[in-house]
Amino acid sequence: MKLKMVNGAGELQVSEATFGHKFNESLVHQVVTAYRAAGRAGTKAQKSRAEVSGGGKKPWSQKGTGQARAGSNRSPIWVGGGKTFAAKPRSFEQKVNRKMYRGAIRAMLSELARTERLVATEALALDAPKTRLLAGQLKSWALESVLIVVEALDEKLFLAARNLPHVEVIEVAALNPLSLARHEKVLMTVGAVKMIEERLQ
Repeated sequence: MKLKMVNGAGELQVSEATFGHKFNESLVHQVVTAYRAAGRAGTKAQKSRAEVSGGGKKPWSQKGTGQARAGSNRSPIWVGGGKTFAAKPRSFEQKVNRKMYRGAIRAMLSELARTERLVATEALALDAPKTRLLAGQLKSWALESVLIVVEALDEKLFLAARNLPHVEVIEVAALNPLSLARHEKVLMTVGAVKMIEERLQ
């Protein structure tokens, strides 16, 4: 398996064990869904009729008033009443073991490589933390919506990329299925490729 080098240095030989897997759509869907679910706060809270204040006295007599019977002015059908099925804080976390997670990452990287949406570069260093410099470099490589994966986060590169709406810079340790799925193309440094191969063996 070979990856195209964007800076005209030919191709980069990569491991088949990491970049040559069959695409498993159901596994990737499950892992991406679980990753997004884990990011939910789950802090929504509402009060039931037992928790709202007031409502201790029966509003009027059961019979003889001509009105519908009522036992509390904090009933869910009254204004100011409690919620019938009140939401409570909960966790949306879904269990995904390490083997499944790594398998999904391998499948996504392999599919990106097969469709030529995964490219590599020797290094990506900027002289100054200027968005203009990075935007010009990416434009010359025909990369618009791109995830840039580096072995170690460079402050100049991070500062230059944070104002570009379709560009994200992460280090290998932070590589995740949602970022891989969000961008049209992925640009990796050679060092990042080697680190990923070591981690996913």
